[in-house]
Amino acid sequence: MQESSYSATFGALTQQYRLDVIANNLANVNTTGFKADKLAFRDTFRRYAHDLVNPNQTIEQEVPWPRSFLLAQPRIAERVVDLSQGAFRATGNPLDLAIAGEGFFRLQTPDGEALTRKGVYHLSAEGYIVDEHGNQLLGDGGPLQVPDGGSIVILGDGTVTVDGEIIDQLTIVTVEDQHVLDKTGDSLFRIKANSGAQPIPAQDASVEQGFLEAANVEVVTEMVNMIETMRAFEAYQKMITGTFEQDKKAITEVGAASR
Repeated sequence: MQESSYSATFGALTQQYRLDVIANNLANVNTTGFKADKLAFRDTFRRYAHDLVNPNQTIEQEVPWPRSFLLAQPRIAERVVDLSQGAFRATGNPLDLAIAGEGFFRLQTPDGEALTRKGVYHLSAEGYIVDEHGNQLLGDGGPLQVPDGGSIVILGDGTVTVDGEIIDQLTIVTVEDQHVLDKTGDSLFRIKANSGAQPIPAQDASVEQGFLEAANVEVVTEMVNMIETMRAFEAYQKMITGTFEQDKKAITEVGAASR
């Protein structure tokens, strides 16, 4: 099998993975607080022993840039989460919350503490502020619990008041390196256990009561990326088919006896 067939197969698989990411972004375009995934690519060059041989060792130790005879193939460098802020939508619900600026709400879940930008909350039967899965919203003093029937007002700095009385303050946190965050579904994030990172107070973050943050997915951009990915996948398919035909022709005709 020719080298082009291997390159095309890997390229097609890479585009398939990229298409999965794009499809997931588009599927969550209406998910509150959703953050889109982005892929970064790089070229990997295959080197041979003679590629690094330099007749004049006093000038340079090795070839500084890949030369034309080196084989290059694309690789996915990393998959990152775009944490840019989405648009705000006014709801008027006092327990719909959004964060203007950098930061996350803290939630207490059955699997431990999680971070989220999703601000859809309601009161549980016990008076705790929870999300649709029953995860409790955390303040400085732990899970936020409010008295029944009181008027809840949450100030920009996260201070929570009920009928004018301060009961707690929302803890808005962030991380120094966003690469330590893992998506766990339902717009939740967790800090990687082996990263050693800890949440820190977010600076210049403001809580907006009565608003929700929309997904930061740009539909037009994602659709253009999808078309581009499909075209690239089709090109790789044609390359695989063409290579197969060349191999078939070589096998059946090169070794055939001349007439």
